[in-house]
Amino acid sequence: MPAQPTPLSTEFIAQQRTRLEALRREVLGEEENTIARGRADEQEHGEEAEEFEDDAQGMAQDEVNQALRNANDRRIQNIQRALQKIADGTYGFSDASGDPIPKARLEAVPEAIFTVEEESRRETNT
Repeated sequence: MPAQPTPLSTEFIAQQRTRLEALRREVLGEEENTIARGRADEQEHGEEAEEFEDDAQGMAQDEVNQALRNANDRRIQNIQRALQKIADGTYGFSDASGDPIPKARLEAVPEAIFTVEEESRRETNT
C-alpha cells in the first residue's frame, strides 16, 4: 500500500478501469486475429509448391510474430496488474518504488506500473 493517498480522482480511476478493460480486449483480439490469419494463409497456400525463399520468408515472419506475441504478453500482464492495482487501491503508484506515477503518463499509457525512469532502467537492464 502506498504511504500517501492517491492524487488521482475516483472519476479518473473509473475511466482508467474502462480504458484498461477495452485495451485488454483489443490486445487479445489482435492476438487472435494474428493466429487466425496464419491459419488461413496455411490453409490457402498449404498445397502449393514451396521454394527456398518461401521458407526464409516464413521463418522471418515467424520471428516477427513471436516478437509481437511477446510484446502483447507483456502488455496484457501490465494491463492485468494495473486492473489489480485499481482493485487494491494502489493504482497510480509505482510497483518498484511506490512513487506516484504522473497522471499524464497514466493518460498516455494506462497500463503503466512504473515511472518513466524506472521503466527505462528496466528496459536497459533486459
